[in-house]
Amino acid sequence: MPMQARCRTVTSAFLLVLLLGVLPVTRALAQGPNSQDHEGSGQGSSQKAPAPAREAAPEAHAADTPGTLVQLNAALEGLAAKASQGVVQILVTGYGPLEESGRTDTALIARQKAIGSGVIVDPSGYVMTNAHVIEGAQRIRVVLPVPGGEGAVLEPEGKRRILDAKLVGAHQESDLALLKVEAKDLPTLPLGAARRVQQGQLVFAIGSPEGLQNTITMGVVSSVARQPDPNKAMVYLQTDAPINPGNSGGPLVDMEGYVVGINTFIVSGSGGSEGLGFAIPARVVKFVYESLKKYGHVHRSEIEAAAQTITPSLAAGLDLKRSWGVLISDVTPGGPAEAAGLKVGDIVLAADGRSIDTLPAFIGALYLHPTDQVLKLDVLRDTGKKTLFIPVLQEKHQMDQLLDLADTQNNLVPQLAILAVSIDDKVRSMVGDLRIPSGVVVLGRAADLFGPSIGLTTGDVIHAINNRPVDTVENLRSALSQLKSGEAVALQIERQGQLRFVSFEMD
Repeated sequence: MPMQARCRTVTSAFLLVLLLGVLPVTRALAQGPNSQDHEGSGQGSSQKAPAPAREAAPEAHAADTPGTLVQLNAALEGLAAKASQGVVQILVTGYGPLEESGRTDTALIARQKAIGSGVIVDPSGYVMTNAHVIEGAQRIRVVLPVPGGEGAVLEPEGKRRILDAKLVGAHQESDLALLKVEAKDLPTLPLGAARRVQQGQLVFAIGSPEGLQNTITMGVVSSVARQPDPNKAMVYLQTDAPINPGNSGGPLVDMEGYVVGINTFIVSGSGGSEGLGFAIPARVVKFVYESLKKYGHVHRSEIEAAAQTITPSLAAGLDLKRSWGVLISDVTPGGPAEAAGLKVGDIVLAADGRSIDTLPAFIGALYLHPTDQVLKLDVLRDTGKKTLFIPVLQEKHQMDQLLDLADTQNNLVPQLAILAVSIDDKVRSMVGDLRIPSGVVVLGRAADLFGPSIGLTTGDVIHAINNRPVDTVENLRSALSQLKSGEAVALQIERQGQLRFVSFEMD
């Protein structure tokens, strides 16, 4: 049965065998069709050199090659050389359950490494990737590509530039994350957020499938809008460009080198590419990138109105003009929507010029709308079509509210280079239900402090350190101060309703 697979590669000992198996194939392809024929003849190294007439054959064929094909080939080579410079390999180290064939009562936790891809979006070192690529990471490293003028068929180990990366922020709903490396003047790829993507358009997927860095595959846009989950607003680009585990976080680029999407998952019955790859549209990537860079999390627009899906029975009962679409079900008194003239019973036709046919599409339009711009909303009412201009409110993120309660003197945990707040009744009302009621909430990393990169993210709740319960920031600082350099630390944390352990050694 087909399954949805995230494209992050978890490496193990078999990867070396995989690489050794791939290299002879790569070498054979590099030698061209004539060499492939010789290998297939079974005569090995004793094979005699081809006759002169056979050597001259490729030149004869080259002279007959149509000029358009030569131009296309040159264009593809130029695109590959340019676009690949803005794509990185991401190496993630963490801990996870070890799969075993035997059945035991004790779970085994092992150190694991994962490989994904990313795209450089800012020359000062900002890299976008998938949130699932860095999930559970204790250490994140970014492998920069070798500069174009220094490239080689096989990249020398000594030329690999590997930099430690910090997690700026992650957004689980869109499966996007922003990393930062200390570097300058890096080559970037532009986000084609305003570019119109067409079905059948040529696109290229760049990344590290199965750990093979700087791999480029070609295909077309199979569909410009696929919604795997009808209850979620996320809509993806579909492509048949081969995407495999390890491609996650890498770009899908057009013929002009613009990023039209970030490759994120495949639908496959085998675990590998079957021509059903999906990418997050550049418009979403740009919005999330700008929010994460500015705030560390994503801010949303709000107009203080509610909507629901129109069903045939609802349309019949209310005598609506359409039996499908999105209906405004509530308008908050005194809110911006009411002030602009929006009414209960209005049918949403378009938002910011984009047609709205489903509730997720409407939610997505609000989600991606800039908080500093007026929302243009076209609606259908009894009296006809109306266009409304609604000022939007910025929905305050939970972490922003918590930051209002914090200050660097009382809430800094220098040993972990984080800002945190103790859970009291006021904080508990903001963070909601927790598995363990006491603890310390991580607000973010202190940018001006150097601390262990252990994978803590905004919103994590620290409940214990080395089996010792933690209920205040002061208790956490005190427990950390008693540990010596090199001693092991195990933090019990809660993240998105799940308990887990984060371990590291004190610096």
